[in-house]
Amino acid sequence: MLEQAILGATQLFVWPAIGFLMLGILIGIVFGVVPGLSGLNGMAILLPFTFSMDTVSALSFLLGMYAVTSTADTISSVLLGIPGTAASQATVLDGYPMAKRGEAERALGAAFTVSAIGGVIGAIAVVLSIPILQPIILAFSSPEFFMLGVVGLTMVGALSGGSIAKGVAAAALGTLIASVGYGEQIAIPRYWFNIIYLIDGIPLMPVVLGLFAVPEIVDLMKGGGIARVSQPAGDASGLMRGVRDAMNNWWLMLRCSVLGVYIGLLPGLGAAIADWIAYGHAVQTVRKNPHFGEGDVRGVIAPESANNAVKGGALVPTIAFGIPGSPPMALLLGAFLIQGITPGPSMLTTQLPLTFSLIWTLVVANVVAALLLFALTKPIARLIFVPSRYLVPAVVVFTLMGAWTATFQLGDWVALFGAGALGMAMKHAGWPRPPLILGFIIAPIIENALHISRQSYGMAWLGRPIVIALLVVAVVTVVLSIRRARKAKAERVHGAEIAATHPGGAAAETFAFRETSPLFGMVFAALAIAAFGYAMWEARAWPAALAAFPVAMAVPGVIAAAIALAGDFGARHEKGQIPLATLALLGEFALWMVLVVAATICFGQLVALPVFAFLFVLLRARAKLWVAALYGGAIFLLLWGVFDQVVNVTWYPARFM
Repeated sequence: MLEQAILGATQLFVWPAIGFLMLGILIGIVFGVVPGLSGLNGMAILLPFTFSMDTVSALSFLLGMYAVTSTADTISSVLLGIPGTAASQATVLDGYPMAKRGEAERALGAAFTVSAIGGVIGAIAVVLSIPILQPIILAFSSPEFFMLGVVGLTMVGALSGGSIAKGVAAAALGTLIASVGYGEQIAIPRYWFNIIYLIDGIPLMPVVLGLFAVPEIVDLMKGGGIARVSQPAGDASGLMRGVRDAMNNWWLMLRCSVLGVYIGLLPGLGAAIADWIAYGHAVQTVRKNPHFGEGDVRGVIAPESANNAVKGGALVPTIAFGIPGSPPMALLLGAFLIQGITPGPSMLTTQLPLTFSLIWTLVVANVVAALLLFALTKPIARLIFVPSRYLVPAVVVFTLMGAWTATFQLGDWVALFGAGALGMAMKHAGWPRPPLILGFIIAPIIENALHISRQSYGMAWLGRPIVIALLVVAVVTVVLSIRRARKAKAERVHGAEIAATHPGGAAAETFAFRETSPLFGMVFAALAIAAFGYAMWEARAWPAALAAFPVAMAVPGVIAAAIALAGDFGARHEKGQIPLATLALLGEFALWMVLVVAATICFGQLVALPVFAFLFVLLRARAKLWVAALYGGAIFLLLWGVFDQVVNVTWYPARFM
């Protein structure tokens, strides 16, 4: 085995293979940093360039690019509150609050450290897991995949703050949004309202960017900077502090890395789900002074450990059984076929040196990417102190183009704005947004698994041993989440009583709750109940196979939303309101976006977006003319250089160009 490992290393650490690996790493960092791009996009774009490469160069080029996207995507998640890729959504919950406190360097230092270690653990797992886990992987069928999805959904109890009912209702709402378009089993569209764009379903990126990016953009328009302090907080927010945080929480890092490996082993799940499950695991298991959702560094460590370890886990079924562990692995499998390589037992025997070269690729890519990003962290982290009026145009452009890459239609922007409105409403109603995304991602997996389970096993699948074990995990998760929520509520009540006895205590409490209104929460819950009711009513005439899943999700959604409504009704006298300034900024943002869409229809994005950036900086930021012109020119070069020349997006066909 050692001899084969050394031979695999000698195949990688020679020219041109090592050069293509480094090039892939640099490209992967770009695809990770820019919201809307991803490892899957990178794989698809780079795959044609591998036809003329030798085998090791081609595979290391693709795998090196893909391996580092889940490291680089942390930058936008922490600094802007916008997930760089779907694999960094949970990182936003604590990474962005840390940036607001001026601790961006600390968050990035911890994230890059655990990303590198998690990636290495994932690579080691490839070596250790294949002979051990083959029978377990083969034992997972549709019933087990369905129940694993249920376990993932139960994690919303840990992600939903003080109201588990709101978390469950949000997750159910996410599954219904995912049900839009053609059903998984029957080619009949659901909830498409005779809109052609919806017939194939709503893409992921407009939903993710709308829910998370639009509310943060409106927040940035208030002025100031991302950080709520005027200068870095010294060593407490430094890069090495983050590294020490990672080392001090080594047990959490190790657990979440192993969790990521095992999720990666199961085909079809991937880093987007591992991200949430690892975060939920951290929320449920950390007992020492937890402040998740408020800037707890452990909320960065957990998901970043898992989403990098997934890459190694996903490689196992790809090389050992020819079963792609994730969509990017399906493209890597295509590269295998282009190079004349057949995955399977030969990868563990005659082709074992090649397998080790892939393992070495994961190790080198994760370590090199972490070192490069460490070197860039200090200048990058200074962005949090740049006045936000200069950041808004760039963030808007990245957000719009990230959504546009979904299908290259104006419907992507409409979906983005719709999800943005939903995100704003959920934020001020006190409904958590992460469970909705989790439900949206998991929905196709569990719907397909449920259908196959019913067709193949009847009701007997409920008695399968792994299904029972996963069901126990789901029940225990719910019970622990309820206990934790009750304890947190008691602590909040006690804290409010103490605050009320001190000068300024009541004012501080009013400040803490001013943007979450119980009355608005009641309205939102009522609208959610209406949406669930409509979903069940609309499904009444569909075939059973088409209606089963949305109805099964709508029923608990109605119940949870009703409980949430009752909870807000009981708290209706608590102080809390949506500031008029926020509504004014939302209206201003909507006006800017209407103008951008109109200009795009007339002149295309290559004109509309740079002009928007120029006018925003000139009028809103009150910058000098030459500064605004320079800013607009930089946006044009970015659009042309990255999205036109590299990504090769399909631009909107302008009417007057």
